[in-house]
Amino acid sequence: MFNPSHVFNRQVSSKCLLLSASLLLTFNVSAHEGVHADVDTQEARLVSAGAGVTELVLALEAGDELVAVDSTSILPPSMTKIDKLGYHRMLSAEGILALTPTLVLGTDAMGPETTLEVLRSADVEVIQLPTANDRPQLLSNIDTMGKLLGRQAQAKQLKLKLQASLDGIAAKKKQVGSAEKAPKILFMLLQADRPARVGGEGTAADIIIKLAGGNNIADFSGYKSLSQEGILSLQPDLILISNRSHDQAEASMSDADKAASDAAKVLNAMPLLAHTPAGKNNKIRSIKPQALLGGLGLSAIEAADKLASDLIEINRY
Repeated sequence: MFNPSHVFNRQVSSKCLLLSASLLLTFNVSAHEGVHADVDTQEARLVSAGAGVTELVLALEAGDELVAVDSTSILPPSMTKIDKLGYHRMLSAEGILALTPTLVLGTDAMGPETTLEVLRSADVEVIQLPTANDRPQLLSNIDTMGKLLGRQAQAKQLKLKLQASLDGIAAKKKQVGSAEKAPKILFMLLQADRPARVGGEGTAADIIIKLAGGNNIADFSGYKSLSQEGILSLQPDLILISNRSHDQAEASMSDADKAASDAAKVLNAMPLLAHTPAGKNNKIRSIKPQALLGGLGLSAIEAADKLASDLIEINRY
């Protein structure tokens, strides 16, 4: 039997359901928008792992977002409130999470993977950039970082500056001449309580030497220990050295003073090197430790530019 009250009740029920659904949908949309608003307004807290990456962060004027860097990164003396983490290949998830970062940025060398997995599971954005061994990859990494850090304009300016620097090095390389006629370069990595190791093909020093137009006379891959007699027999025209790190007493030295100090230490420890062309012509040069970390970066380009100038001078002998 037709019952108007049943129809009325059904209509009321339907309207109530529609109203409830509408309210629920409105609530959900508002809540969702609220989450995004929180993310958008959340203070950027950046952890940078790797000397080359940190150099780029600073060059992109994003240093004010840094809360921590790894032990290989070099910061300006004024940045005293930035925490220092461990080595970029041996990071601790606990130490990083305590800093409540929004982004952890490093290269594909950053790790270990277990630490990165813990960070990701805690909803921390982890970005690993490919190690740059050439110009295209370096410029691509700068583009990526510019977008991540909201510094696209700075990235554009930095790329123009680096392209000009690399073009300048290429011009010097032409003056040096062919690889066969280029001065012979030998790179030594100096570490406390360990024999000096010479850098061959595939090392960061090899990238710098070749970029500058030099001839790396270490004809092997990776690093090997060589005796003083072995180095003397190679008769390098220029010896590059790096300590990977300077001690506290050297922190206040100028770059020129550090280089002179390093050269004196090498000749004192390895006096036979004074009889090489590099020793006789005072061509023992120091490279900043950060130039050897993270592939082709700002310090590596600076080192290559200085080396190219030295090679031109040697060719005039």
